[in-house]
Amino acid sequence: MTIHWCGTGLSAIPGLRRLLEAGHDVAVWNRTTDKAREAVGDLTTNIHAFSLANLGQMLSPKDVIVSMLPGDWHVPLAELAIEHGAHFVSSSYIAPEMRALDQRAKDAGVCLINEVGLDPGIDHLMAHALVADYKASQAFDAENEISFISYCGGIPKTPNPFRYKFSWSPLGVLKALRSPSKSIRDFKELDVARPWDAISSYNAPLPTPESFEVYPNRDSIPFMGQYEFGEDWKVKEFVRGTLRLNGWADAWADVFKEVETLTGPEGDARLKEMSDQFWTENAYDEGEPDRVVLCVGLKAEKDGAEVWHKTYVMDAWGDARGTAMARLVSYPVSFAIEAAMNGKIAAGVHAAPSDQGLVEKWMGEIGKLAQHLEVVDSKA
Repeated sequence: MTIHWCGTGLSAIPGLRRLLEAGHDVAVWNRTTDKAREAVGDLTTNIHAFSLANLGQMLSPKDVIVSMLPGDWHVPLAELAIEHGAHFVSSSYIAPEMRALDQRAKDAGVCLINEVGLDPGIDHLMAHALVADYKASQAFDAENEISFISYCGGIPKTPNPFRYKFSWSPLGVLKALRSPSKSIRDFKELDVARPWDAISSYNAPLPTPESFEVYPNRDSIPFMGQYEFGEDWKVKEFVRGTLRLNGWADAWADVFKEVETLTGPEGDARLKEMSDQFWTENAYDEGEPDRVVLCVGLKAEKDGAEVWHKTYVMDAWGDARGTAMARLVSYPVSFAIEAAMNGKIAAGVHAAPSDQGLVEKWMGEIGKLAQHLEVVDSKA
C-alpha cells in the first residue's frame, strides 16, 4: 500500500514527515519538485512532478491519495481514487460534488475521508466526544435546552496592530469575509450576510481566562445531524465560527467597508491587490510563533438552570516543531490515512469519525501537539 501525498505547502509538512518517519511507503507529489525536496528531501527521494496522468499510472488498489492541494483538485483526485480502487483523504469541507461520489465509493469499496484537519477536523472530534458524553450522562433529557459553540482561530502569538497575521495568501481570508453564514440563536435561524454583522465576545475557559471576538461562519445547521443531535432536541444555540483577537473588528473596519463595495472582475482584482499588500505588511516573520485557539462547548439547561456543561479548550503555538497551524492540520490527516489503510473507516464519503475508539485515540495524539488541551466542566 502506497500513500500518494499530493501537495507540500506549509500546512502539509509535519503530517507528511510523521508518515515518512514511521516508515510508511509514501510517494510525494508536488507541482514543483524542488519545493518538495526542500521540505522532505532529507527523508525520501520518492518525489514526483504532480499531474493526474502521472499519478494514475502509479496507483494500485488499496493505495491512499492525499490531497493537500487547492480545493478544485479534491473531486478529480477522489474520482481517480475510485477508478483505481484507492482511498482518498483531504482536510477540506465536503463539497456537494464530493458528497455525490458516496455511492460510487461504496460500490468500489473505498473510503473518501474529508474534514480531518483542524477546523474542520479536530473540532468535529471534540463535538462527537461531547455529544456522546452528554447522551451517557444522568443529565440527559430530550426536554433540555441545548447550546453548542465551536470557535477556532489562527492568531498571532504576539499581537500586532492589525490583530492578525498571515501564514499564507490573505486572499482566502478576504474572500471568506464576503461569505454569508447560518446558525441558530435563541431557537431561531440566524442568517448573516457578512461576518462583521454578527461579531460578539466569547470568554474562553483557558488556564488564564481570555476573551476573544467571534463570529459565525458558513452554514452551521447541517452539522447538528453530523454531530448526532436528536431530531427532538430543543436547540437554543448552535454555531460554528471563527475566533479573532480582541480589537480585530476595529483594526479591520476599513477593510470591511471596502470589501462590501467590491463586485465583479474589478472587485476580484482589487481583492488580489489588497491580499498582496497584507502579505507584505502582516506576514509572519521567520521563526515567529503563530497561535491556534479552539473551543468546543456543549451546554444543557432545564428550567433556566444549567444541568450539564463541558467545553474542550485547546491552545497551541509555534515551537521547534514548526507552526501550530501546520501541526494541527496535517497530523489528523495522517491519522485518517492510517485509519483508511487499516480498514477502520467504512466505504463511502465521510467527515472526521464519530467512532468513540478512534476519537479517543486521535484526541490522545492531538493532546501532544498542543501546549494546552483540557475539558472544562463548568458544572463540577
